[in-house]
Amino acid sequence: MEAAGNRGLKAHVRSNWQQAVLVCRKCSKKLDGGFGPDGDERLAKALRKHLALKKGRKAAAGIVEVNCLGVCPKGAVTVVNGAQATDWLLVRRGADLDELAETLGLLQGQSGIS
Repeated sequence: MEAAGNRGLKAHVRSNWQQAVLVCRKCSKKLDGGFGPDGDERLAKALRKHLALKKGRKAAAGIVEVNCLGVCPKGAVTVVNGAQATDWLLVRRGADLDELAETLGLLQGQSGIS
């Protein structure tokens, strides 16, 4: 990190995230939506909206679309909870977002998450 200090770059950046959830971008793109009230949103966006999370680092949890995770299930999206990275979830199109948020531990008394 010393090199970063020499160029005036920050060595650390803070966030309000209590958890990080990784959502496979390729799976989401293949489904072409399938989530949200009208079934036309990608999983990451629908989950962020459903939980009324703030944007970026100010959110109580980070829901991040990442490149292909290599599982590639048919009709589902691969999701990884950063706190429990040993168990990956395969979320089917139209899944209940309340149930998913509970499974990911996003509803357990965290401030900023309704």
